[in-house]
Order: sequence, then structure tokens, then C-alpha cells
Amino acid sequence: MSIVFLNGDFMPVNEAKISPLDRGFLFGDGIYEVIPSYEGKMVGFTGHINRLNNGLKAIGIEYDYSDLQWRELCNQLSEKNGAGSLGLYIHISRGADTKRSHGFPQDVTPTVFAMAFDIPAPREPNLADTKSYALLSTEDLRWKRCHIKSTALLGNVLHFQQGFEADCQETLLFNEKNELTEASSSNIFIIKAGVIATPLQDNQILPGITRRLVIDILTQEGDFTVEERIITMDEVRDADEIWLTSSSKEIMPVTMLDGKLVGDGQIGTVWSKAASLYALKKFDY
Repeated sequence: MSIVFLNGDFMPVNEAKISPLDRGFLFGDGIYEVIPSYEGKMVGFTGHINRLNNGLKAIGIEYDYSDLQWRELCNQLSEKNGAGSLGLYIHISRGADTKRSHGFPQDVTPTVFAMAFDIPAPREPNLADTKSYALLSTEDLRWKRCHIKSTALLGNVLHFQQGFEADCQETLLFNEKNELTEASSSNIFIIKAGVIATPLQDNQILPGITRRLVIDILTQEGDFTVEERIITMDEVRDADEIWLTSSSKEIMPVTMLDGKLVGDGQIGTVWSKAASLYALKKFDY
């Protein structure tokens, strides 16, 4: 049975209880993070905790926990759950009030919950046995503050379900200007003539930690050209390669978009080079 953390204590998951008046339950009023950890070594820890703190500040939740305290919590959570290949999930809500009211309550203590779940073990990228994704594209109908990693994910869930019902593994999103934003649970990169491009960081997309690591690693460590810019859906449909990035997917190749092949329909050579470099360098950042 998995061990979770709730409000200062570790316990078996079936003993963890949260009030039905918790604002995370009633309003999705909270922030979360998922940090990948492999045999006790975390990927992008500082970036994840910085984003967590930025999210808390953005929605006005005050929680005084140092980076060292977060690291210790994550290390203990990993150890108590076998220290294998784990996603470490941290969830902070505004807390439980005595009534349901839209306005922020005064003098409530945030609810802090963390758990671990299994993720695939890291391995050297190999074209022969790497799976690829098929995507469905649709207009982005989520809220306008997607840069905040809120626990209120219904918009993302509904978009993901669109793809799932179309036998796709993800849903790619574009705005009212026909410009690429991201996917329902991933950031997006496209490749054309060897140049790697990803949308600009703004309120339309989550500041993905894996996205940032990929940009930094490829820019600093490899012979790659990486651009952050506005990308039209015409460019997406004409791309030689498309990648998804997230903490759980790392760099995932896409070979099908809206029922049509991406490029020649094969996993691309740029992906192979980038994924190998990411696998080698991801623990350094």
C-alpha cells in the first residue's frame, strides 16, 4: 500500500482524509506539481518548486516552506514508496473553511497533500521500440491563465477526452488566431528542416519544466537550433516532426495528426538525437 503525506504526517493512503469543505474539493482552488524521480534522483527539482511557489503566489495562497523542506519531503516520500521510478505529486489547496463561499476565507490553513505513483523507468531512446503518439487538434477552450498550474483541470480533461474518443493519445490546441498553444497535458515542439520551434511562453501555455530543460539542454549541450516563437497551425501541419514534452512523457514523438502522417510518418532523426541527449543530461539541471 502506498504511503502519502498529508498536513505534516506520512500515512497509508487509505488513512488520508480531507474535509469535504476543503476548497480544493469544492472549487479546484489550489496548485499542484509532479516531479519525476528515478531511484531517488529527481529531475528538474528547482524548476518544479519555483513554479509551485509562483503558482501559490499567483492565486494568493501563503505557505512558508523552504526548498530544503520540499526536497526533504520528496526524498522521504520516494524512500517510503520504494525509491524506484516515481512521479512525486504535490497538491496544495487553500484549505477547509466552515462554509462554501466564493470569496477567499480568512485564517484558514492550506491543505498539503503529496503522493507517489509509478512511472516508466528511464532507458536509452531507441527508434526500434519507441512508441509514438497520434494527436487530434481542436481550438483551445480553456481559461486564459494556463501559465498557472491550477488543480482546476476540467478544461484540460475535456480536451484530453476529445482526443481519447478519437483514438488519439493527446489533443493539440490552437487559439482563435489559429496559432499553436500546447496540448491538453503536454507542451509542443515542431521541427522543420532541422530547426526546432516551440510556442512563446505566455498565459496561454504552462511553463513546462521538461519543456525548459529540453530547450536548455539542446541549446547549451547540442548542435541544435531552437526557437521560441509564434507558430501557426499551417506550420504544425507541414512539420517534419512533432514532439510532446512533459514530466511523465519526457520527449514523446508524434507521427499522426488529425488522421494524417506527420512528415514521412516515421519517428524523426532529430527526435532520436534530442531524446538521447536529454536522457544523458536531464539530471544535471
